Amino acid sequence: MLNKAPTDMYPTDSAVSINNVTKTFIQWQRDNTKKGLIRNLIKPEKRKIVALDNVSFEVKKGEFVAYAGPNGAGKSTTMKLLAGMLLPNSGDISVLSLSPQKQRRLLMQRIGVLFGNRTELWWDHPVIQSFEWKKVVWGIPDEIYKRNLKDVVELLDIGDLLKTFARELSLGQRMRADLAMMLLHSPELILLDEPTLGLDVVAKRQMIDFLKRINQENGVTIIVTSHDMDDLEEMAQRILMISSGRIAFDGSFNDLRSVTGNLTRLVVTMDRGLVPQIQNARLISSKNGMFEYDVDLAQIPVKDLLDQLSTLEGVRDVEIKKAPIEQVIARLYRDWSLPKERG
Repeated sequence: MLNKAPTDMYPTDSAVSINNVTKTFIQWQRDNTKKGLIRNLIKPEKRKIVALDNVSFEVKKGEFVAYAGPNGAGKSTTMKLLAGMLLPNSGDISVLSLSPQKQRRLLMQRIGVLFGNRTELWWDHPVIQSFEWKKVVWGIPDEIYKRNLKDVVELLDIGDLLKTFARELSLGQRMRADLAMMLLHSPELILLDEPTLGLDVVAKRQMIDFLKRINQENGVTIIVTSHDMDDLEEMAQRILMISSGRIAFDGSFNDLRSVTGNLTRLVVTMDRGLVPQIQNARLISSKNGMFEYDVDLAQIPVKDLLDQLSTLEGVRDVEIKKAPIEQVIARLYRDWSLPKERG
């Protein structure tokens, strides 16, 4: 089995600490009209984009944390700051008690980074050669390399891929090979940016199961971004949400649901030809006598909802279940985009 994350490598139980971090970018404005092209040369205009605005949070060792938010909210910027790929304008960042910007070489020996749209594999070489190249360049001891190679090949089911050229792999196969390569040096912390992007159902299932396993069995700390909220809810115990460069939520997925007023999915099965009329419920689908509604239990208590249903004729079955997390997130995004009232 892969090495367990050391428990005494850093003096506290903090794997990641971000304190009052701000990151801005300068974007040059372009005007493609004839006059604008001349103005671009003589007096180009620029504007400042605030990617992160005084962001603070902490991740404990052994946690599996989802990091989510709308496009352009600052997710990828945060991940690159944690990996030492960007410099903050202000604030402090500590990853495994190291500064990502000042001690990046030491840090990279202890973390793994995987961006869904990039690969570390040598494109025109067999996968195993990329693994061996990493062993040499990173100075991974033979014993650790052989043990970890055996484990990742078995757990990720990539034995048949080792002699395949990277350019011949499907997206799902490449992601598994990249993940295996990332784990060869036994990282204590893994940063994953959209790891399930573009994967089919089978490949996604393999990826999720493997990540949960190394977190639970090996104590590897994982921070993952994704636009697939169902994947995040299945993988992570905690979710950090960022909006317009600021942390907008930090807690469990159950806490997140309560923030939006306990959105609930109601399924009512009726005798043929009958349509239930339910107040304070929004019909979203109906098929073969089965009617599905969105209900906000903050607006109508369960007791009142059941009282309504008890008065209806022809009800054969009723099911009340959690609303899909995607719906909860969509409600949050909508609320965040609404103009704020001024006091």
